[in-house]
Amino acid sequence: MRFLGRSLMGVLLVSLTLALLAWGGQIVVSAVRTKAEQAEWQQPARERAFSANVIEVVAGEQTPVFTAFGEVRSRRTLDIRAKSSGSVVFMDEAFEEGGRVEQGQLLLKIDPADAEDALRRVEADILEATSEIRDAERALDLAREDLAAAQLQADLREAALTRQQDLRERGVGTDATVEVAALAAASANQAIVSRRQAIAQAEARLDQANTALVRQDIEKKEAERRLAETEIRAEFAGTLSSVNLVAGGLVTTNEQIAQLVDPTMLEVAFRVSTGQYVRLLDDNGQLIGADVRISLNVLDLDLKSGGKITRESGSVASGQTGRLLFASIDDASGFRPGDFVSISADEPPLSNVARVPSLAVNAASEVLLVGEDDRLETVKVEVLRRQGDDILIRAENLYGKNIVAERSPLLGAGIKVNPITPQSEQPDQTASSQAEPPDEMVELTQERRDKLIAFVEGNTRMPADARERMLSLLKEPKVPAQAVERIESRMGG
Repeated sequence: MRFLGRSLMGVLLVSLTLALLAWGGQIVVSAVRTKAEQAEWQQPARERAFSANVIEVVAGEQTPVFTAFGEVRSRRTLDIRAKSSGSVVFMDEAFEEGGRVEQGQLLLKIDPADAEDALRRVEADILEATSEIRDAERALDLAREDLAAAQLQADLREAALTRQQDLRERGVGTDATVEVAALAAASANQAIVSRRQAIAQAEARLDQANTALVRQDIEKKEAERRLAETEIRAEFAGTLSSVNLVAGGLVTTNEQIAQLVDPTMLEVAFRVSTGQYVRLLDDNGQLIGADVRISLNVLDLDLKSGGKITRESGSVASGQTGRLLFASIDDASGFRPGDFVSISADEPPLSNVARVPSLAVNAASEVLLVGEDDRLETVKVEVLRRQGDDILIRAENLYGKNIVAERSPLLGAGIKVNPITPQSEQPDQTASSQAEPPDEMVELTQERRDKLIAFVEGNTRMPADARERMLSLLKEPKVPAQAVERIESRMGG
């Protein structure tokens, strides 16, 4: 009985196993059949279209703007040098770094003792030369009187000789007396010659005395000049820099002790490429004197001023390229020599050109044109200028058509796109590119000025040179309104 029961249990388990296998096989077959039926009825795949920002290429007149960087310089800078050596016995309080001086102001004085002694010696020599002239004049007068006396005596001797000759002719006189009279007349004539020689010597002595006096006058002027050189005065109103002398110090001849800079006569020296330089010339090869905009960025402060290109360097320095140009500064308030500034200027306008984003043009000067059925085509364009994030191009076959504004690796020729035009109003592409006008200058009350200066002096995070530049700007009669607003915004005012 036990054997029979186990046999029936085994048959039952085998039957259940086969049933389960059959059921699983039916499920798999049904799934495969269903998948095959879905594949037979699936729709064909669609072509993928990429979304792309597009812009219309509009032709018009554009004014290119070139940007360069340069250094502010002073058109009037003077090296203050010591013209004599010695110790400094006087120094003005303004003779320091950044000191403001006026024209003719005495800056320092070198010990004048040696120069004064030399001047007194020359004055004594002049007195001696003057005395010598008086002696020579008296000697000349005496020599002339002596000549007159000798002439009178010679005349008497000639009259005596004539009388003796007349007596001899009448038979009264003798030959001996005539000979004695002739010898006396000859001796008198010899005396006249001697007196004339004495007069010549007296005249020569007077000429030498006059020459000596002229020479002493020259030496006196030289001594006075050396005495005046012990005082150093400002030749024009300006600011002192590079001061390297202290009170009581010793200076040598021609030693540079400071520089005098005129802060009101500033200019900018900047270098441009040869291509940019050529575009700034007129038909005669002369600079057109283009207006420039000068900007200095100091932390959050932008100093701006207008100017004009005035001249160019006569040669290209060794190891340099391009051209060195100079531009005047209309309003030099806040600028100082040595500032690194940016310069922008308008070039001659270009006609029949379009302004497009720089991302729309690749390195091969190609753009993607949205053609028929919104498919992209590669078109070659002529790149004229690069203006920041924009490019000026000339392509007459593209005017009035749409191109891709921002190229990407997914876009290329033959790809279908979904054009997206900007919703915001497009800027006028035909307008000339003009920079913002210079910041408005305002006058401050003394109380408001003191608050601004106190805040800048107490700002320890600001660099020392920027703080000094800001303080000098706040001390000007007029201050840029933008600078005042930024400082007051940080103050919480």
